Amino acid sequence: MKKLGMRGLLALLIVALIAGGVWYLRQGGTQDPEKRYKLAELATGNVVQTVSANGTLNPVVLISVGTQVSGTVKKLYVDFNDKVKQGQPLLELDDALVSATERQSAATVTNAQASLDLAIANEGRMKALLAQEYVSRQEYDQSAQVLKSARAQLAQAQAQNARDRANLGFTVIRSPVDGVVIDRVVDLGQTVAASFQTPTLIKIAQDLTEMRIDTSFAEADIGSIREGQKVRFTVDAFPSRNFEGVVQQIRLNPVTQQNVVTYNVRISVANPELILLPGMTAYVSIGVQRRENVLLVPNAALRFKPTEGAKAAATPAAGASMAPGMGAGADGGGAAGAGRGRKRDGQNATVYVLDGGNLRSVSVQLGITDNRNTELIAGELHAGDRIVTGENIAGGKPSSVGMRMF
Repeated sequence: MKKLGMRGLLALLIVALIAGGVWYLRQGGTQDPEKRYKLAELATGNVVQTVSANGTLNPVVLISVGTQVSGTVKKLYVDFNDKVKQGQPLLELDDALVSATERQSAATVTNAQASLDLAIANEGRMKALLAQEYVSRQEYDQSAQVLKSARAQLAQAQAQNARDRANLGFTVIRSPVDGVVIDRVVDLGQTVAASFQTPTLIKIAQDLTEMRIDTSFAEADIGSIREGQKVRFTVDAFPSRNFEGVVQQIRLNPVTQQNVVTYNVRISVANPELILLPGMTAYVSIGVQRRENVLLVPNAALRFKPTEGAKAAATPAAGASMAPGMGAGADGGGAAGAGRGRKRDGQNATVYVLDGGNLRSVSVQLGITDNRNTELIAGELHAGDRIVTGENIAGGKPSSVGMRMF
């Protein structure tokens, strides 16, 4: 019994100490607002509003080399990453069947030539006999018709032979341009069939010092993008390095997926170091608006909401009217708009300042945002004023909504 009594007293003592500590922390935070709240000093600076999207790096000119004839790959002259010149052989197909067809058509040409020679001789004899009236006019006309038919058959045979010779030449696949082999689809001994669709054998990038990014922007952002705008982007291969490009083209063809409309934006990129490779994912950011020397408010202050125990007196800013449904602590365009980084000129929000140990709400009018700071257009705030961005104490409701990154 004594042991149980001692354990009970010890447990009560521990609970009392915990409760006393919590009470002390709460009282200390209430008595010392400087320690309870996280404060930030307003300052002036520059803000750039951006729109972002992901894209893929591609060569400016990518040629898919195919074949017009079917056959088995007999020789391979190039491999991945090989530099090639225009007209250089890339691979060779087995030409046994094509060569036999060409020889057959050549023999047909010889036969047609012999028939033409005979028809010419007969027409000459019939013409001489007609002059001496040894043959009728009808017999001569028949010999002339045979001559014309022999000439037509020879022309037909020659055309067939020319096509067969061309197909024989197509068994050697040559590079159409100078460039670099970035993909080889076939291997030695593989059979390719050119029937209804030309098969792709090798892909050649003409020039890797100039690249392009094909990316898609939402219709809400496309109105802010113009050709010639500068672009910044990063790739996973070099996460600490920023690359630059220029908007080359905004394609008018919309793409709709799950009721979301996007437009393809092509960005030209210089790649003199050849470190940007085809197929890399690019994280593109385009600066669409810029403000210089303006008063900036941290987005964390726009997300802050006081706990139930804090008292706040609403003080509307001069010239700024509260939007419907935006009372004290409402994010307005502050929290929601900042997460998207879209234009929100003229939207209202509420921030809090310390006034005599209590919180005082101030209505402000917001401009553009860069997802970290937002332009302050109007409100009873000035450079050097300290505003609340959060709470340091652990009790009560959270001072900001969720874990959104700005």
